[in-house]
Amino acid sequence: MATSLQRNHVEPWPGLSAYPHVFAPLRIGNVALKNRIIMGSMHTGLEDLPDAAERLTAYFVERVRGGVGMIITGGFSPHETSGRGAKLTGSSELPLHRTVTDAVHAADPDVKICMQILHSGPLAHTSACVAPSAVKSRIGRHVPNELDEAGIEEQIEAFVRCAALAEEAGYDGVEIIGSAGYLISTFLVGKTNLRTDRWGGSWENRTRFPLEIVRRTRAAVGPDFLLIFRISAMDMLEGGLAWEEVVSLAKALEAAGVDVVSNHFCWHESFVPTIATMVPRAAFTRVTGRLRHELSVPLITSNRINTPEVAEEVLARGDADLVSLARPMLADPDFAVKALEGRADEINTCIGCNQACLDHTFSGQLTSCLVNARACRETELNYPAVTTPKRIAVVGAGPAGLAFANITAGRGHKVTLFDAADEIGGQINLAKQVPGKEEFYETLRYFGRMIEKEGIDLKLSTYVDAETLVAGGYDEIVIATGIQPRVPAVAGIDHPKAVSYIDVLRGEAAVGERVAIMGAGGIGFDIAEFVTHAGPSSAIDVEVFAKEWGIDFDNHPRGGVTGVTPHVASSGRNVTMMQRKATGLGKSLGRTTGWTHRIKLQRRDVAMLSGVDYVAIDDEGLHLTVNGEPQTIPADTIIVCTGQDSATTLHDELVARGHAPRLIGGASDASELDAKRAIKQASELAAVI
Repeated sequence: MATSLQRNHVEPWPGLSAYPHVFAPLRIGNVALKNRIIMGSMHTGLEDLPDAAERLTAYFVERVRGGVGMIITGGFSPHETSGRGAKLTGSSELPLHRTVTDAVHAADPDVKICMQILHSGPLAHTSACVAPSAVKSRIGRHVPNELDEAGIEEQIEAFVRCAALAEEAGYDGVEIIGSAGYLISTFLVGKTNLRTDRWGGSWENRTRFPLEIVRRTRAAVGPDFLLIFRISAMDMLEGGLAWEEVVSLAKALEAAGVDVVSNHFCWHESFVPTIATMVPRAAFTRVTGRLRHELSVPLITSNRINTPEVAEEVLARGDADLVSLARPMLADPDFAVKALEGRADEINTCIGCNQACLDHTFSGQLTSCLVNARACRETELNYPAVTTPKRIAVVGAGPAGLAFANITAGRGHKVTLFDAADEIGGQINLAKQVPGKEEFYETLRYFGRMIEKEGIDLKLSTYVDAETLVAGGYDEIVIATGIQPRVPAVAGIDHPKAVSYIDVLRGEAAVGERVAIMGAGGIGFDIAEFVTHAGPSSAIDVEVFAKEWGIDFDNHPRGGVTGVTPHVASSGRNVTMMQRKATGLGKSLGRTTGWTHRIKLQRRDVAMLSGVDYVAIDDEGLHLTVNGEPQTIPADTIIVCTGQDSATTLHDELVARGHAPRLIGGASDASELDAKRAIKQASELAAVI
């Protein structure tokens, strides 16, 4: 077998781009890709809307014009047992898909679009779900129905029919997903395939299902129709695939007719984070690099590649032939063209928070993006240029104020942005101090660049009062002054032991060895991470990340994790978190990331109490009741994270003077520190003012 360096070395593009490997063209058979950037598959919810054709078209075309080389759509089901609304199972569904493919090719004939075929298998939200064996997924709703011989044949033919329909619909290819705990992957792993017939048992038998799908699909579609197969190169499962099995499968897929092998790195039920902001950039690409030397076909790598610099490094190292960027295309649809034109500093970087994308997807909401509220709303949230510019004062340079000022100035308004602090960012400047949240520096970098680009008049270290604003003669005044921490009515709250979370994150309050944290919302968990953390952040050190989550990249045991004990470094502090609610701590955290925070703190022996009532603070520590029973938490430091109130004094003073200022962000709603809501609200107001 030829090595990757002999057959598919990425030759740098001879153009003027700072990213020559990223913008090198690639030929796959008779198909030419103009660059190495793939918009990776994301199920957004647009597929399920009544106006799906219009919404999907606008969504994809915007990314086409943004310069991507190829698009892979969100997953479409080949069979009703997948339980997904988005499907391609018959000719009646072709018009939607043809509308999308025609629009993409009209926008740029050089951009290819492939449809992902996804059968959810045991993860389907239907009692009709199927799998090779009746083994319930840890995160599945139902025990799947075990497929019989006829059922397996029916599913294979469904995949083939779906691919043929995709070709008829004008797609340039399909990606068959054989990872993540979906149907195909459950045939491959011994713990989910307990069969003893020709579809289970030996490795040869367990690979029969995906290989039959690929062989028959290749026979059914034309030679120039791209056939991509997504495998779990490291599935992060105890007892998962061995490295030899991964290589064997990839080689067999190549022999069966696959044009490209795409690498995935987990099952959804894995206890290892692979896409959260705490994961280092390009943490898994070395796995793709190893596999690339075993194959002749191009390989796609993915996960936490969010800047053109990282993409360039991955390709230049020889880790892959193509890089898949999914969430970064939500954050900034013009990612590729900005990089190509030397405007990388204008890219609105994906921070891996998952709050508006994957958290929405897995809770049945429409996908969007925390840093780009317009994502997936391209037909309804637009920022047209104004014909009559206004003079607008924005008070507060936190996430709401920054987003509002950027968009309104971009539309042509004259914007003055005030903040009493000596730097922009507001609460983002606190969040970026938390280990694992370093990506917020990118958000501040982006907004700082936009202030320059859009000519916003920034006045830092400037306390502005109502009298000054009125005298300024502004056409509009927008108040984005954020929040102020709530001080609970607890005896002794002014004791020296009691400190605000803000002072802790700013380094203005010393933290002792015994710590009690009052409040267990998002801030409480951030504070617990902050005070228990030791050593480098896992988000910027792959080796630390691997140790924390029990990954062996070097030896690649089964699943990459089998037999490896996680080790989370700790500051050694004795920490107790608590909340008034009787529910488990962390229930309000994001669905796709909350569990990671809980696990890390549990591994650091952080005690978690619910159903508490705070009684008093004194020299002994924090007195409280737990489910009615008195208890004292000995503490050197008691960190108060008991909520916040809107900072609206300036707004009220302006109203008293007869003005009608607008409120956005935390100043409008302080129920949670929520940058997603703040930026969304600011964007919606900026679109119409």
